[in-house]
Amino acid sequence: MNNKELFTSLQLLEKEKGIPMDYMIEQIERAIKSACKNSRDNHSGNDNIVFNINPEKNIFDVKQVKTVVEEVMDPDFEISLEDARKKRKRIEIGDEYEQPLDPKKLLRIGVNSARSVIRQGIRDGEKGQMLQEFKSRLGELVTATVERVDPVNGMATIKIGKAVATLPKSEQVGDRVLHEGDNIKVLVADIKDNERGPRAMISRTNPELVKRLFEQEVPEIYDGTVEIKSIAREAGSRTKMAVLSNDESIDAIGSCIGTRGDRVNEIVKELGNEKIDIIEYSEDPAQYIAAALSPAKVIKVDILDETARSCKVTVPDGQLSLAIGNKGQNARLAARLTGWKIDIRPESGFFGEDEDDEPETANEEEE
Repeated sequence: MNNKELFTSLQLLEKEKGIPMDYMIEQIERAIKSACKNSRDNHSGNDNIVFNINPEKNIFDVKQVKTVVEEVMDPDFEISLEDARKKRKRIEIGDEYEQPLDPKKLLRIGVNSARSVIRQGIRDGEKGQMLQEFKSRLGELVTATVERVDPVNGMATIKIGKAVATLPKSEQVGDRVLHEGDNIKVLVADIKDNERGPRAMISRTNPELVKRLFEQEVPEIYDGTVEIKSIAREAGSRTKMAVLSNDESIDAIGSCIGTRGDRVNEIVKELGNEKIDIIEYSEDPAQYIAAALSPAKVIKVDILDETARSCKVTVPDGQLSLAIGNKGQNARLAARLTGWKIDIRPESGFFGEDEDDEPETANEEEE
């Protein structure tokens, strides 16, 4: 490989993998020094190397520094005055002489070492690029391309920009089956860097994903006119979201729903038909809790202990099941949304045929 081919290859590497040419040149210099230091040939042990590298002019000169002596005792580090003066007439004993290295010989004596260092350089460069890619998108909603889906465990390998990550089955939502080539929206929830390289924690189940989707679909949320105060979610099934308008002329819930539901429907579609309840946030705990139990109607909310954030909610007998929800989901999400422990009771106080039946209590810490 001549100099021009070398620099062309480095340019291609920079374009395809995003690894800067300057970085790779540093790795090559490191490889050459390593080759000289570890070689058993004529350049053994002397890694005092100087480089003259200019990609624009296709210059790649490598020279080894030796000391000029009267009598050579260590040819790896010394050169005789007679040999040095063949190239430089005005040189004296004790001066440093830069002896050009034969590229072919250098490749032969250090090929294994050079290849190892360069490969490691590429891996480190890719790791650094990937880490930067993930860090720049931490907490963001991004569009990823599915590259592969494991047929056994359902884990998807996805590409975000130039970085590759994995989306476990546990972080996927709904019944949607992912296929190679699909474009999906994911949240870069966290980043962990270990000895095996950076790893992005990618999610489609994180409640923050819903927030980012609404920021993308609803201009009033993006510009701060409408604020998302809280989100509670059981991914793939149901989400409750509390919103507040900072402009009296703007309807917070209506802005999120959109004309004929076009805005919220886009998000529901993206989440695999996950149900989304949008309620209005209130500083009044009783009003907020009553709204959170929507679509059930609430007769009254009694605050039992403000410090412990516990309350009792009374609903019409016919609304009890609706307030509690399937397997307690509605009450559970309402508790998570508001941060209150909610004890739901029917208006009649009668819970069923068994007199020992207990009222439903939703605790925000319940999973």
